[in-house]
Amino acid sequence: MKTILANLLLTAMFVPFLSGCAKAQPIATDQKILIVYLSRTNNTKAIAGIIHKYMGGNLVPVELVNPYPANYQATVQQVAAENEKGYLPALKTKIDSMEKYDIVFIGFPTWGMQLPPPMKSFLHQYNFRGKTIIPFNTNGGYGIGSSFDTVKQLCPDSKVLEGFSIRGGSERDGKMLAIKDKEAAEADSKVREWLRSINLLK
Repeated sequence: MKTILANLLLTAMFVPFLSGCAKAQPIATDQKILIVYLSRTNNTKAIAGIIHKYMGGNLVPVELVNPYPANYQATVQQVAAENEKGYLPALKTKIDSMEKYDIVFIGFPTWGMQLPPPMKSFLHQYNFRGKTIIPFNTNGGYGIGSSFDTVKQLCPDSKVLEGFSIRGGSERDGKMLAIKDKEAAEADSKVREWLRSINLLK
């Protein structure tokens, strides 16, 4: 009898601990998920990887036919000219059977306080009618600018959920990948909390 009581007591002690360590599970496991991201300094890539860890699905980087210059200032000037002209750069990335996806995560950095031209190209290329679109963003400390609003404008027939934004690196200041080590662990926690807030994660 004493042994049984002791086992019951141990179980009661450890149940809260074990439940707190339970792996988070997606709520909509039957839905097809696509995670697409643009990342120059790998900060958005890091967030995309965290989302993929919790949600699964297909993880796809957006790549250009003609990549931007390695030089930061040259890229800034090129992007500014593209935004001014409404130019949509050609993408090497192609998504087969977009119609099969129910949820599409769209990840990008903030460039010039706007949605980067490659992501505008991506959103112009496919029909997102009836899909759930979820933006996520990294930035150098200046926020999302008009990027989330542009996603909504380019996906008028989609359900656009509340997006996620976090500070990443600042290429202008020579700070590249910032979401690593301790910062990556903190980002993981924030992403998990966000996914729960939009009812995608238990």
